[in-house]
Amino acid sequence: MRLSYTLLIAWRYILGKKSFQAINVITAISTIGIAIGAAALLLILSVFNGFEDLLKGLYNSIYTDLKVYPAEGKFFVPDSSDLATIRSWPEIKDFSLTLEETALLDYKGNQDICTLKGVDDHFKSVTSIDSVLLDGDFLLKQGQVQLAIMGAGIAQRLNVDHLNPYESLKIYLPNRKQHGPLDKAFKEQEAYPVGRFSIKQDYDYQYVFVSLDFIQSLTDAPGAVSGIEIMLTPGADSEKIKTRIKELIQTPVLIKNKNEQNAAFFQLMNIEKWISYAVVSLTLIIVSFNLVSALWMIVLDKRKDISILQSMGSAPGDVRKIFFRSGWLICFIGLVIGIMLAVVFYLLQKHYGIVPIPEGFVVDSYPIQLRWIDILIVGVTVFIIGSLASWMPARKASKIAAYVRKE
Repeated sequence: MRLSYTLLIAWRYILGKKSFQAINVITAISTIGIAIGAAALLLILSVFNGFEDLLKGLYNSIYTDLKVYPAEGKFFVPDSSDLATIRSWPEIKDFSLTLEETALLDYKGNQDICTLKGVDDHFKSVTSIDSVLLDGDFLLKQGQVQLAIMGAGIAQRLNVDHLNPYESLKIYLPNRKQHGPLDKAFKEQEAYPVGRFSIKQDYDYQYVFVSLDFIQSLTDAPGAVSGIEIMLTPGADSEKIKTRIKELIQTPVLIKNKNEQNAAFFQLMNIEKWISYAVVSLTLIIVSFNLVSALWMIVLDKRKDISILQSMGSAPGDVRKIFFRSGWLICFIGLVIGIMLAVVFYLLQKHYGIVPIPEGFVVDSYPIQLRWIDILIVGVTVFIIGSLASWMPARKASKIAAYVRKE
C-alpha cells in the first residue's frame, strides 16, 4: 500500500501543475535528453550488430569450418595418404589445399604488395566465394593460361581493367633457388585478372586468388601448402575432428575453427562497440544533471505538500521514495520515447536505407540489427544513471521536509 501512494504522488509531481513554469521546462528537457540518449545508445548497438552480422556472413563465404596450419614455418607438405583418409571421414564434406605467399604485383607500371593465395579446384565447394564476386567467374585457369581474381581494393589501387583480356598482371616472388649473384633475385610469372571480389576493406586491399599449382611453381615448393581448409557436414563435432586430424598428421599443426580464425578482428570490433557505448553513456550522465535540477526544483516547489505528508504520518523514508521514484518516472518516460524513436529509425534504415554508406563497401547503406538484449542493456543503463541522479535530491527532500514542519 505504501508503494502505491508514493508512486502515485511521484506521478502527480511529474505530470501535475507546478508553481513555476521553469520546472516544467527543465523536466521536459530532462525527459527529451534521456530519450535522445537512450535512442543513441540503442542505435549504436544496433549498427554494430548490423556490421557484425554482415561481416560474419561475408566471412562465412570465405572461411571454412576448420583450417589446418603448420605449427612451425610457413608451409608443410601433407601426406597424400593422410589426405585420402581425411576425405573418407563421413564428417568431412570436402576440403581444399591452399598456399599463401607475399608477392609484388605489376600492372601496366602500377605496383603494389599483396598476399597471393593459391587454391585448388575444391575451394569453390568449401566456401561461398561466388557470393562475394563483384564481376567475373571464379575461374583460375583456362587451359595453360593462368587467371587471377583480385580484391576490389587492390584492383582499384593498380587501376586494373579486368574487362581487358589482353593485359596481364605480372607477379614477382623471391627466387628460392638463387645461389649466386648471376641468378635472378625474383621469379616472374603472369596471370590475367578476370574478376573482382569484395569482403571487407583490409581483405579487399590484400588478397589475390590464383591457382594452387601456379603459386607452387613460383615458390619452387611442389606439393607444399600453408593450409588445409575443411568444410564439415552439418552436426559434425569440430573439436573431435580437430583431435583426429592432429593424431593422424605427423607434422605439428594448428587447427582453428571459423570463430578462432577471425577472433582478433571480432574482439577488436566488440571493444570498439563498447567504447562507443561508454562515450554516449557519458553524454547521458551529463544530460542527467538536468534531471537533478528538475528534482531539486520540484522538492522546493512541494515543500508544503511534504510537510503535510509528514504531519499525516509519512516517514522521511517515504518522502525520499517519492522523489526517488519521480526521477525513475522521468527516466522511464524518456526511455520509452527513446526506444520508440530508435525503433522508428531502425525500421526506416532497415527497409529504406535512409543513411547511405560511403562508396566502395559491399552494401549501400549502414547495416542495422535491433536485439532485445540491447533494449534491456540500455534500459538498465538509463535506470542506473537515473537512480544516481535522483539519490541526492531525494535524500535532501526528507531533511527539507523536517525543517518545514518545524517552521
